[in-house]
Amino acid sequence: MTDAPIAVAFGGPSAEHDVSILTGLQAARELSRTGRQVVCLYWSKTGDWCALPPTLEAAAFVEGVPRGGEPLRLALGSEGGFLASSRMGRPRPLALDVVVNCCHGGPGEDGSLQGAFDLAGIRYSGPTAAGAALGMDKLAFAGLVAAAGLPALPRAALTPDGAVGFDGPYIVKPRFGGSSIGVEVVEDIDTAKARLQANPHLRRGAVVEPFRKDLFDLNVGVRSWPALSFSAVERPLRSGTGSEILGYADKYVGGEGMASAPRELPAELPADVGAELRRAAGVVADLGQLRGVARIDFLSDGRAVFVNEVNTIPGSLARYLWVDPAVSFGDLLDDLLDEARRRPAGHHSAAGADGTVLRGAGAIAAKLA
Repeated sequence: MTDAPIAVAFGGPSAEHDVSILTGLQAARELSRTGRQVVCLYWSKTGDWCALPPTLEAAAFVEGVPRGGEPLRLALGSEGGFLASSRMGRPRPLALDVVVNCCHGGPGEDGSLQGAFDLAGIRYSGPTAAGAALGMDKLAFAGLVAAAGLPALPRAALTPDGAVGFDGPYIVKPRFGGSSIGVEVVEDIDTAKARLQANPHLRRGAVVEPFRKDLFDLNVGVRSWPALSFSAVERPLRSGTGSEILGYADKYVGGEGMASAPRELPAELPADVGAELRRAAGVVADLGQLRGVARIDFLSDGRAVFVNEVNTIPGSLARYLWVDPAVSFGDLLDDLLDEARRRPAGHHSAAGADGTVLRGAGAIAAKLA
């Protein structure tokens, strides 16, 4: 541990920008409550960074960057990190112990930010660059689940001309995105394909899977440190919006991110269903090399469970799920910090690049002739 402050990163150019702010402020407030020195790293919708105190409320961000923010620049390389301007004209490095990554969706959760932190030498919580990229790609994740022999509904890429191989009705989802934004239920494949142009969240790619009215959602939290462990299983409840699926409003209208959403926790499940869900969650955690705290989402009819997707930086950091066994938010954050310090996410090495190939290469011009 160092005397440098802990940073909490949130926001970003993502459709989940606002929810990320809520998660980040919750984490910053809890860390500050325990007497730690904390700085907030706000990532604006346009991609700019600034440092802010941890005492702000959500309303301060409604119009964009709050007043008093200190502009920052993220630099890569051996002397990389967050840099602030100084009176002497030279950038001033912002000394940080660990960055708690609370950036949901977009480049904060797809491996982009993780890769930048790795190249800048910044220690951070949450998934690695590879784990984040896998979790964000619903098609790649479905392929991994299928290869592992885990129970799952069929899922296929949705393209203007391609076939999907199973009958409707369908759920159409962004291939790269969170668990609720841009998700739609449609009756037939022609309608599904028409949504590719009408739904802006599907522009980078879309997946489609069968919609079954008999299935409901089940979620479990997974922690990777100090040892792999699982939370109680929750059954999220719809808030009476009339939607056929658990949507954005069901999860976030309460004002505290996922922490205020209606739920049955622990979910009332047959013992064998709960055991199978945890078994499958353990396989997903191992294959996806999950790090930090994640949430694995399932579908169930009360008798069988189907792996749906993984959220590698879940809303409110899934703090509300840890009721059995009980884990306080402070302890959850402590373990995230400890893992970031003792098991860094990225490590690059030039071992093996000893110059042998270069010495025997000869003239490049001759090879291009």
